[in-house]
Amino acid sequence: MRFVIQRVEQASVTAGGRVLGEIGRGFLVLIGVSDTDTRETADRMVKKMLGLRIFEDENGKTNLDLRTVGGELLLVSQFTLYADCRRGNRPGFTRAGKPDMANAMYEYIIEKCREQFPAVERGEFGADMKVALLNDGPFTILLDSEEL
Repeated sequence: MRFVIQRVEQASVTAGGRVLGEIGRGFLVLIGVSDTDTRETADRMVKKMLGLRIFEDENGKTNLDLRTVGGELLLVSQFTLYADCRRGNRPGFTRAGKPDMANAMYEYIIEKCREQFPAVERGEFGADMKVALLNDGPFTILLDSEEL
């Protein structure tokens, strides 16, 4: 499982001209699910993400987590995080989770975040989405379950 976490001042996701989710200060999280991921994997990833201390305190040190700053979450599925570009110029996606399994994992991640965190917005699995963001920093972190 891979999460690309971007600290943002604001972010939104639209599909078909309608806003699916939008947040102010917080994390825009692009979520890629592999064919070997489990709920236990998702639990570890959510715990790590929500515990990240990447907001500045009064001394300018990145010492505060999302909850402390009253931040929000925007969770967007993105199977292309498992693109394999080793051969040729056309990426392969054989390591990405099959749609039914990946969607179930995406829904599970949303549910787990909502259990622990009050402000969670989302995209639409499988939709052609447009994501807009104002990256703060920029500050972007890649969490890979194979490295946790």
